[in-house]
Amino acid sequence: MLVERAVTGDQGAFELLVIKYQRRIQRLIGRMVRDVDLVEDIAQETFIRAYRALHQFRGDAQFYTWLYRIAANTAKKFLLELKRDPTVSENAFTAEDDGDETFLSRNEPIADETPESLLAAKEIAAAVNMALEALPEDLRQALTLREIEGLSYEDISEAMDCPIGTVRSRIFRAREAISAKVKPMLAQQTDKRW
Repeated sequence: MLVERAVTGDQGAFELLVIKYQRRIQRLIGRMVRDVDLVEDIAQETFIRAYRALHQFRGDAQFYTWLYRIAANTAKKFLLELKRDPTVSENAFTAEDDGDETFLSRNEPIADETPESLLAAKEIAAAVNMALEALPEDLRQALTLREIEGLSYEDISEAMDCPIGTVRSRIFRAREAISAKVKPMLAQQTDKRW
């Protein structure tokens, strides 16, 4: 309903859409750009471009998928202009996100946590992040959209402008590459349940 109102020119509706999607878009950009100082600028530019192109939104895809493509293209343009390589920012995975229903807060320790298990978990998380960072852009993007953003294969296909079969293949290859890096670490933790 907000999208329909925004498309018809309701500026207040668009402002509410910005509030709703701002953190998700910033997290997405944070995973593409290493420089955290650029994230807010790129997010702002994304919403400006989306507002200017709002009349082109046909509703064929979900609004977030459409906005995602604008954000990804804007980030890539910034990176090309700055001659920087797109990489995963560790801050994108550790930043707190109070208003996002997909954010898992860990304020209370679990009963069977030990310093050793916490250290092992941090090491495995670091290994996953490094493996994710080492993936080619298309594999990293597909896996991020599926596992972190929670998009469906159809939405990922639309966002990445490729067939669903290609999306499935990219996600499979990305999972396999990360698994190959993490399995040796898990084998060392045979007495722990992961």
